[in-house]
Amino acid sequence: MVPPFRLNAVAGLFAVLAPAAGFAADAPAPPLPQQQQQQPMDVVVISASRLEHTSFDLPAAIDVVDATRIREGQMRVNASEALAAVPGLVAQNRQNYAQDLQISSRGFGARSAFGVRGVRLISDGVPATMPDGQGQPSAFNLDMAERIEVLRGPFSAIYGNHSGGVIQLITREGQGRPTLESTVSAGSYGTSKVDVSAQGATSSGSSGGVGSVGYVLDASRFETDGYRAHSAATRDQAFAKLTMRPVDGGKLTLVANSLRQDDTQDPLGVTWATYQRDPRAGEIDSTDTQNPKRTLADRYNTRKDIRHTQAGVTYDQQFGDDRLHAMVYGGNRQVVQYQAFSRAFQAPPTHSGGVVDFDRDFYGADINYAFVRPLAGGKLTTTVGIDYGHSSDDRSGYENFIGNQFGVRGAQRRAEQDVLSSVDPYAQTEWKSGSWVLTGGLRHTRLKVEVDDHFLANGNDSGAVSYSHTTPVLGALYKIDPNLNVYVSAARGFETPTLNELFYSGTAGGFNYGLKAAQSTHVEVGAKAMVAGSTRINAALFQVRTSDELVVDSATGGRTSYKNASKTLRQGAEVSVDANLGAGFSTRVALTALRAVYDQGFGTVLEGSRLPGVPNANGFAELAWKDGAGRFGAALEGIASTKAYAEDANAEIPAPGYAILNARFNAGQELGRWRFKEFIRVNNLLDRQYVGSLIVGDTNKRFYEAAPGRNWMAGITVAYAF
Repeated sequence: MVPPFRLNAVAGLFAVLAPAAGFAADAPAPPLPQQQQQQPMDVVVISASRLEHTSFDLPAAIDVVDATRIREGQMRVNASEALAAVPGLVAQNRQNYAQDLQISSRGFGARSAFGVRGVRLISDGVPATMPDGQGQPSAFNLDMAERIEVLRGPFSAIYGNHSGGVIQLITREGQGRPTLESTVSAGSYGTSKVDVSAQGATSSGSSGGVGSVGYVLDASRFETDGYRAHSAATRDQAFAKLTMRPVDGGKLTLVANSLRQDDTQDPLGVTWATYQRDPRAGEIDSTDTQNPKRTLADRYNTRKDIRHTQAGVTYDQQFGDDRLHAMVYGGNRQVVQYQAFSRAFQAPPTHSGGVVDFDRDFYGADINYAFVRPLAGGKLTTTVGIDYGHSSDDRSGYENFIGNQFGVRGAQRRAEQDVLSSVDPYAQTEWKSGSWVLTGGLRHTRLKVEVDDHFLANGNDSGAVSYSHTTPVLGALYKIDPNLNVYVSAARGFETPTLNELFYSGTAGGFNYGLKAAQSTHVEVGAKAMVAGSTRINAALFQVRTSDELVVDSATGGRTSYKNASKTLRQGAEVSVDANLGAGFSTRVALTALRAVYDQGFGTVLEGSRLPGVPNANGFAELAWKDGAGRFGAALEGIASTKAYAEDANAEIPAPGYAILNARFNAGQELGRWRFKEFIRVNNLLDRQYVGSLIVGDTNKRFYEAAPGRNWMAGITVAYAF
């Protein structure tokens, strides 16, 4: 077992940079992002099979967002901007850096109160999702991103619990001459970002031989006053990646990253009346008789402090066609959050206060072996492995008032240790012969949650609960001809409550040990086609039936409790088209239609009611242009979505549908070993007013989180190759 540890990741990340000796003076410098070629019609991915595989020959819905889309015309702070181009996903910037992005895949994860749940996050093979299924995309380093792989549908189940989809970030590896690069960008609402990075490789690294060492280092600071009232944030990130080849056929990769956010303001949601009056305004605290115009966020000074550090080591060794893969990781996450929730004058004995304070150590490992053998005139590739994850929280709760002053740490109301552990043995196999590709997989997950309550004045909440489930996956792909593949796949999935979803029962109760895991059955059929060598089309039809769906029971002031509801049904279609139009023009279109409903009524929720937070349809379209030399580029982007309901009964006003238009312009120059790049972007070009995201099920009907009107950002990159 790997012991828990803490990392001092920010200080010293750049200390490993020593470009003076041992680097190849004649090695080619890496290309600037605008020089990179457009994503080819077929790309190599690893998410769906754990081995390098062309996406065209996989019986799964998988899209790749390349470095150009991530970097060009973006500040590289929110993954939602790049993920908007992926069908099946709804990726929303909540304009609230205290609660992170809101990402759902085919409706899974749409009800998340903060961060991402229901969708598995991975960075360079290292989990960015905790063992309970809760993940934070803010830990992704987009400055050094090479690509993002997005896997949806049945094949996501090979990652086990909370795999309604899989998003894997893969960062670049150091190569060529030592290169120093800095990007400075600014934009609306007092937004700015400064990023400094370095990358390179030793002399043998230019050829990738034994003894080569490549490095990538990055540090950045992001600041914003925020679009919404009380939404200012400062984010410091650091990242390091080393790649080494100690022996023939072997590769060792070390990655470390850190995230620090101090006093990140939480603007909270607002009612429909407040949103209509002023989309940027906060909700007035009607109980504040001394200051009737003060908002809830201001009165309680709702905010969050975050410290997140993590490191992982991966080793891959080839034995002919066979391969051994081993990965260990560990880290620490500390959070202090002040919520707009108090019982200053009528505190029930079970109330645990409006200040959340936890210190989490987490670690884990994944070891698998893939072997290739001939079988029945084809090739059989089988991977067997085991995945282990562990987290331990020292968690406290406090009142968020002293006397008549709110937003300060008061009396303690909670103290406990929460321990989660998961063990997942798995096997996956693929047989290829002629026009057929047959795939199967099996994973068994056992998750245990243990609570040791040290604060007994409000009762003893100590206890434990365990979940276990086996998730089978089957898929078949048939190659009609070299330019057209069709496939079918099916799987069983499941989704346990996260630790935060277990914390409360009802409006004031303690741990909810009675929550069950949701279980789902996925079916998908699809086609992948290449037309005239310049256009690729992916299409999929899918259906998901779920029982014991987890839904919001009560949500007030940042505290949310959950319950198991009835059966749900998701049926939909996805289409994506990538085409090179000639004369430097290209286009990308991604369309999703999704019917996500309660297939069985419960309480006041009628059969056929739509799942909250899930639009009927959403789409992305882009027309881009680059000159032949790669010196200039421009694009128009369109993003559209239909309405989305905010609660299960569909009785409240839904967030209306919207369509917005964005524009960007890029330029790049070279002068000897100096390279320059500039961009300017205007979002919401037509200045539409719309609700960008929803807080699902809020008891006080503060569902709505407004998106910005017309806004801009611009930046310049300077790079020097030594």
